[in-house]
Amino acid sequence: MKQLSKKDLLFVGLMLFSLFFGAGNLIFPPFLGQSAGNKVWIAMVAFLITAVGFPILGVIAVAKSGGLENLARRVNPVFATIFTVLIYLSIGPCLGIPRAGSLPFEMAVAPYLPESMSVVGARFIFTCAFFSVAYWLSLSPTKLVDRMGKILTPTLLTMIFVIVIASLFRPIGEYGSAVAEYAESPFVKGFLEGYLTMDTIAALNFGIVIALAIKSKGVEDEKTVVRTSIKAGLIAGGLLVVIYVLLAHLGASSGGRFGMTENGAQTLTHVMSYLFGKPGAVLLAVIFTLACLTTSVGLITSCSQYFSTLVPKMTYKNWVRILSLSSMILANMGLNMILSISIPVLDMIYPIAIMLIVLAMFDKLFKGNRYVYGLTMLFTGLVSIIYALDSLGFKLNFVTQLLNKLPFYGQGLGWIVPALVGIIAGYIVGLVKQEQINEDLSVELPRE
Repeated sequence: MKQLSKKDLLFVGLMLFSLFFGAGNLIFPPFLGQSAGNKVWIAMVAFLITAVGFPILGVIAVAKSGGLENLARRVNPVFATIFTVLIYLSIGPCLGIPRAGSLPFEMAVAPYLPESMSVVGARFIFTCAFFSVAYWLSLSPTKLVDRMGKILTPTLLTMIFVIVIASLFRPIGEYGSAVAEYAESPFVKGFLEGYLTMDTIAALNFGIVIALAIKSKGVEDEKTVVRTSIKAGLIAGGLLVVIYVLLAHLGASSGGRFGMTENGAQTLTHVMSYLFGKPGAVLLAVIFTLACLTTSVGLITSCSQYFSTLVPKMTYKNWVRILSLSSMILANMGLNMILSISIPVLDMIYPIAIMLIVLAMFDKLFKGNRYVYGLTMLFTGLVSIIYALDSLGFKLNFVTQLLNKLPFYGQGLGWIVPALVGIIAGYIVGLVKQEQINEDLSVELPRE
């Protein structure tokens, strides 16, 4: 029974890290650090739960279940199909991939364009080049470990550590004061900021890519593939924690020197200019582009593999072409438009994804009780959807007023109590149903 060598396991872990680590992951921690200031570590602990903890648990849950759809089937076959398609569409061609293609242009290219040059034209040229490379890399998913784990990811990590090392020799400044919601509730705000990385949702997709990468190295036993996926997830998670903590520190330090900025890209721009001068802009542009490219490749690959199984008449390569082209077109809508759409969608989907992962990890405790899965998803989903509609301005009057009484509803965490109620109610219903079955069986058994 073949197992991966430690070297190959490391490369698979690095590949998984690169799939997770897009430009969003690069800009959210420093902006969190800047905004949280002297409360940065309270906010960071919460951020790590949703930005690292749940994504890694998601990889493990999908690996153990044999795929996202198998995991979602524990709720209901119809739910499995709808939820899986929504996950792949949101993290893939509708939001995740276009965001990854648009972000490096908006943050690292657009600010430095000559005034005479059209932003629309420049964005089109950039996205064409970006998605052409992503398309080429995605055509051969079995080569991702070699191309990303051995080349792109080490290059990206080296550049990030160069920034951190430079900051040690030239300290940026003292931590600033916490502002806005970070001053009042840094833990809750940090928890919600982890949503924006979209990694918990992405983790449900990347399980397929990791399993394929491991099998491409000659590992065939399913249990070994699962164990190896878990180890790769822990490697990727450890790296994410280190990078996020370092970036948050840089952001908190910049707050004391430069004050508040509008977003994490501006925060990093200030840091890079302070540490490296004008060459810092070039280095930042390369880091942004590499981070987004690796994430785009992972998303195109995983989505193409799923849709090729959903629609067998369309080959994997055809789906790569379709997703690369459609994502390029949507990326030209601009980052602000993409982000305005993504937030309410994440408010709907993220809590459901979190609870599905939690239930999968504790499946043995309630023996796979379908009522636990069903009622938990129902209660969590209803509250999440109503909250998202509420944030878009669609008020449901009495229902909204009723849900406003839930703990943390106004902060976007109103689904927590209903989820717990769903678990308890599902468990009780399951016990009652099992008792009825046992009674029926005892009645049917012939008496001696």
